[in-house]
Formats: sequence, C-alpha cells, structure tokens
Amino acid sequence: MSRGLTILLPTYNEVDALPKVVKALPLDALRAAGWEPRIVVADGRSTDGTQARATELGLELIVQGPAAGKGFGMREGFARFLAHHDDVLVMLDADSTYAPNEMLRLLQHLDQGEYDVVIGSRLRGDIQPGAMSRVNWIGNHILTWFAVALYRVFISDVCTGYWAFRRGAIQKMSLNSTEFEIEAEMYAACATEGLRMSEVPISYAPRIGESKLGSVADGVRILRKLLVRRMFPRPVNRV
Repeated sequence: MSRGLTILLPTYNEVDALPKVVKALPLDALRAAGWEPRIVVADGRSTDGTQARATELGLELIVQGPAAGKGFGMREGFARFLAHHDDVLVMLDADSTYAPNEMLRLLQHLDQGEYDVVIGSRLRGDIQPGAMSRVNWIGNHILTWFAVALYRVFISDVCTGYWAFRRGAIQKMSLNSTEFEIEAEMYAACATEGLRMSEVPISYAPRIGESKLGSVADGVRILRKLLVRRMFPRPVNRV
C-alpha cells in the first residue's frame, strides 16, 4: 500500500522559483517507491503573485495570517499535516536552492535507518559557487557547533531547509518560532524529545530571486533560540 507524503514548500515572493521547484519534484519516482505525494505551499503573504502561481499549479495553499514569517508558515504547515492522514512530511525551501529529486535519498535513509528525522546537510554536500557567501558559510558552522555543544546530538547543518519527518516526530515537537530560527528550534525540539536523527549530504545551488536571510540579525535570533530552548525545553509562550 502507498504511504501518504506531504511535500511542504514554504514561500515568500517566490513567483519565479516555485514553478521550477514543482516541475523538478520526482513525483513519478515517489509513486514508484510507494509514496502518494501531495504538495502544500505555506505562503508568508507574498506580494509578487506567488499565491496565484501556486493556485495555477494546482497546489494546496496555506496563506499565513495575520502574522507572516517562516516560523509561522512552517508551524501552520505542520498543523495542516497533522490534520491529514499522511505518514511522512518532507520540507524544502521553494527558492530553488535545494534539489527536489534528492528527497528520495532522504526518504530512503529515513526508512533504512529507522530514523524519526533525516536532514539534508549542505555543509557535508556540494555547495555550488555563489550559493552561500563566505560569511554565511562561517556563520552556519559556528551555529551548528554551538547547537551540538549545547544539545549533544550530532548534526552538521543546523540551519538547513531540507528535512524529512515521520508523523510521530512532528507530533512530539513543540515550537513557537516566528522567523528563520525555526530550523534551529526544530533541531532543539528533536534533541530534547530524544528523536532519532540522521542526515545525508545534499547539493545547494544559488537561489532564484532576492535572499530574505539577514546574516547577522538572523544569526543572533538563531543563537538566542538555541539558548532559550536549552534552558526551557518547552516553549514558554506559543504565538
């Protein structure tokens, strides 16, 4: 029997990248491997026509409201997943930096190792020229080192935007992030709950469109989130 798979694509002003990402999704290969995929777009109130493009492509659309931000979008996407009957959720950013066909490797690793969560590691994989600035490369390594030192659970890329979760893992995660610190909080929640985590190397390409990530400000938010969740294993407030 086929297993249900939610493919979650967070978007904010990705009108040009979204069609390319959707076209590259390995839907036939997923079905051949026993998955029944559905595509969900969690949009952070885009102003460039992303929502209309998602509708044109026949995708299931979540429009965040009233608050915007990647953390809000991811949490709404997780809630929609839990309200559905699917078994596994794969999330990847919809800016064309991640290769959609590589989700097959994440899913295979999830099954073969009997893991709860598998991430795609950019820092162990192939970072294409122009995909990540030197500052961001250094910052990602520092934040990852800090995360592992705090939580004692190995991961090589705490800020990656490519994750695969079993249903039970999402049920156990308790999150309150609003912005780009969401991936770090997902890692912290998984580590705190004792979930079995693993990773596979992935490729990372230059994005289509303007980057939304501010290297210093967002790095501080990520660091603060790691510290707060270490001191308070459950979110103090849910916004």
